[in-house]
Amino acid sequence: MGFKVKDHYFKKAKKEQFLARSVYKLEEIDKKFKVLKKSDIVFDLGYYPGSWIQYTAEKVKKVIGIDIKEVNKKIINISNVDLFKKDAFDIEDISELGVDQKFDVILSDMAPDTTGIKSVDQDRSLALVEKVFKILPTFLNKDGNFVIKVFDGNDAQIFLKNNKKLFKSFNYFRPKSTRSVSKEFFVIGKGYQG
Repeated sequence: MGFKVKDHYFKKAKKEQFLARSVYKLEEIDKKFKVLKKSDIVFDLGYYPGSWIQYTAEKVKKVIGIDIKEVNKKIINISNVDLFKKDAFDIEDISELGVDQKFDVILSDMAPDTTGIKSVDQDRSLALVEKVFKILPTFLNKDGNFVIKVFDGNDAQIFLKNNKKLFKSFNYFRPKSTRSVSKEFFVIGKGYQG
């Protein structure tokens, strides 16, 4: 765990002063699916280190980032960003995040701690995905948009198929900047039906 591939995207992120190469995944998703709008209030689950926040803050009205890791001081001074060191699944009311209405967009690039054992990692990823889907009614506006990372596997495919009716449109996408060895893809749900 924690290997760093100093590839094109890694170098590009460093050069453009983004905190992680994963920013290009979100950029590609947003360009293709138009997930973010200027007036949006966005909830970024498991934001650390914060490259998605850096990208999103430029595009929308407000971003709330949450992670169980210490707040990343490198992005704490972005004016339209609030960061919380909390477990998203422990929040019972959105007022705990300093907002009084549900979010227009929820982003989740969360991944479990990986073991390198494919079946274990897939199960852990799916457990996380299921938990995020469970909290959507608390946090996501009707007609809101949603982006989540998933490790591919048969159980994940079944779960997603059973939940696609929650959104008007439901797409699977593997950004170009995803490492070739990675089993991840993203689900983009638009028009949350609640």
